[in-house]
Amino acid sequence: MKKLIFGTAGIPHSTDVDSSIEGIKQVKELGLECMELEFVRGVGVDEEMAAEIAKTAKENRIILSVHAPYFINFNSLEEKKVYASRRRLLQSARIGHLCGAVSIAFHPGFYMGKEKPVVYKVIKQEILQITEILKDEGNSILLRPEVTGKMTSFGDLGEVLRLSREIDNVLPCVDFAHLHARTGNYNSYDEFCSVLMFIEDELGKETLREMHIHVAGIQYGEKGERKHLNLKDSDLNYTDLLRAFKDYGVRGIVICESPNLEEDALLLQKKYKSLLRRKKKVTLN
Repeated sequence: MKKLIFGTAGIPHSTDVDSSIEGIKQVKELGLECMELEFVRGVGVDEEMAAEIAKTAKENRIILSVHAPYFINFNSLEEKKVYASRRRLLQSARIGHLCGAVSIAFHPGFYMGKEKPVVYKVIKQEILQITEILKDEGNSILLRPEVTGKMTSFGDLGEVLRLSREIDNVLPCVDFAHLHARTGNYNSYDEFCSVLMFIEDELGKETLREMHIHVAGIQYGEKGERKHLNLKDSDLNYTDLLRAFKDYGVRGIVICESPNLEEDALLLQKKYKSLLRRKKKVTLN
């Protein structure tokens, strides 16, 4: 992408009518530039509606992404749940593609008491199978396994980057709130820079030019994430996070998952643009 853009995880609260089409229009009205279609409770969009969503997004120049249902666990002990997980991710990818979405974030599963290397092999094979099906269908949507916030969830930063390195058409969804909650760290400028350097080392500099990022305030404990908070009600050091994005030339989409959605999305966008203006002023001087 040409730049870093900001948007909401779902329909902005200020939207008059609760629909994705009106949500896209409201994102444009607010001055934001992207929106994530939230399929987290299920894919409630059919093919006809998907075409309308794609048309509206194109007309308003809004970049779309998708968040797949939460009910995905490729490491389930029950085969019927694994099968259902495959179906949910495929359905999300197919409808997301028709909507014109560029990528789809998803939580791959849980450790279920198993050793991490064992779980990694299981989940890698499942995602590989999904990518092959989508490739055969001519579906180019990027699959984005997400950095998760709970210690019981598969998806630490290393696991997500390794999947992205080893499987074609897979790239990370880096949730910085989840990363902070999962580790209790990664909340300073130097630590944010270390994450971006790690991504560059593992996947190449071009990956930093097409990032899919989640940001929110977060409440957490010893077991990781408890719930999302508004940025100003949390300890997430979003100013230094944005500064790291600027200094490393990060591009792509930043999806705000704070409860207040557009308020924090606009806060992040405003702060980031002020950092860019400051950099430009320093350069001119």
